[in-house]
Amino acid sequence: MSIDHDRIVDYLARYADTLTNLDAEAAADLWTMPGMIADDRFSGVLISRSEMIEGLKQSYPLYRKLGLASVGYDVVDEHHLTGNLVLVRVRWRFFDADGELLTDSSAYYLLRAVDTDLRATACIQVDDVEKLRALASARGVDLTPPAE
Repeated sequence: MSIDHDRIVDYLARYADTLTNLDAEAAADLWTMPGMIADDRFSGVLISRSEMIEGLKQSYPLYRKLGLASVGYDVVDEHHLTGNLVLVRVRWRFFDADGELLTDSSAYYLLRAVDTDLRATACIQVDDVEKLRALASARGVDLTPPAE
């Protein structure tokens, strides 16, 4: 049995809510352990739920500085690999408090059916670094890490 589109939409709506609320604990519940996040420059495997929570929290200060108030999404494509695995391409849309689009980014999620729910096993970020840098530049936000 294949994962139906409604389950994917439900999963992404819950994930968008965790991003909107900057709720790393709830977001971590949407992942299998271990989980992997990768982009052009970085690959990381997060072994435990606590590591996933800490990893997710790392982006929240930047989201606050950039004025992120809510997150939406579009399902761009889905490839059903097996009865329990689906690769989903998502376009995330990031909005400010006035509902204006700040930026967007694309990512692929490998989702696995676990019991009656879906969990991400891997995320491949396509363009988030470039898009966030451009937004930071446009808003005058310094991305230089603080000196240690």
